[in-house]
Amino acid sequence: MDQQQIEMMQQMQDQQAAGPGPLFWIIYLAFIGVTLAGIWKTFTKAGEPGWAAIVPFYNIYVMTKIVGRPAWWVALALLPCVNIIALFIIGIDMAKSFGKGTGFGIGLALLGPVFYAILGFGDAQYQGPAASGGGVAAA
Repeated sequence: MDQQQIEMMQQMQDQQAAGPGPLFWIIYLAFIGVTLAGIWKTFTKAGEPGWAAIVPFYNIYVMTKIVGRPAWWVALALLPCVNIIALFIIGIDMAKSFGKGTGFGIGLALLGPVFYAILGFGDAQYQGPAASGGGVAAA
């Protein structure tokens, strides 16, 4: 190896050791802020405290409460592999609780930050827990 290649490798190692730059952190924090704002607003529309969106595990409990699922669904949402199915079902029930369809619920499960912002800041109104039969299922 010549000196130029060694200097280039050293420079790459220095950049990797430095970690992500400030632009990454600005975008990352904005993304988290938009996500939390959407979930906060969704909880508020459903008559639950908005601050529950920022409390780990409790926010899953509040989601199960909003959609009408029993509290033990929190355990399902935390079990590896089972959680994927449970969160899809909770997402679909959440959509139906706000008068949206199954496709919107799948969007909540796959692209939660975008769809919770649409749900929270859009014109959707809470219609009751869908899992217990109180919500209106849109076709």
